[in-house]
Parts: sequence; C-alpha cells; structure tokens
Amino acid sequence: MGNQRKKLVLVVTLLSTLGAMAQGNGTAGITEATQMVTSYFDPATKLIYAIGAVVGLIGGVKVYNKFSSGDPDTSKTAASWFGACIFLIVAATVLRSFFL
Repeated sequence: MGNQRKKLVLVVTLLSTLGAMAQGNGTAGITEATQMVTSYFDPATKLIYAIGAVVGLIGGVKVYNKFSSGDPDTSKTAASWFGACIFLIVAATVLRSFFL
C-alpha cells in the first residue's frame, strides 16, 4: 500500500509540475499571438478604407451610367452602392475599436 501511495504522490507532483510549465508557455504564446494580431489591424484598416474608396468610385460610375441612360432604377442602385461603402467604413472602425 505504501508503494502505491508513493507512486500516486509522484504522478500528482509530476502532473502539477507539467501543468505549471504548460501555463507559463501558453501565456507567452497567447501574448505573442495577441501582439501579432493587433499589429495587423492598422494595415488591414487602411486596406479596407482603400477598398471602400475603390468600391465608391465604381459605384459612382455605375450610378452615373444608369442616370445618363434614364434607367428608373437609379436611386436603388445608388442606395445599394452607398450602403456598401458605409458598411465597409463602419465595419473597419467597429472591428478596430472592438479588438484594440
């Protein structure tokens, strides 16, 4: 009975030591991952703003073409393109403020 108790104490001690070592390495890994993700937010936000500008220009040209041709569906097209640009800008801002 004493031999089994020593083995049990040894196993518990070993597992608690491994758990403590794993927590230290896990914390460092999570911290490093957080720093990597937050370092990508500024370039990603600028990229989303640039995409929004391009989408806005393309939408403006499409709306102008519809307006010039007398299409009655012009206001619906303008609203959808404008909504897409606003969504991109708001999404980038909200994501940035949410994660940083």
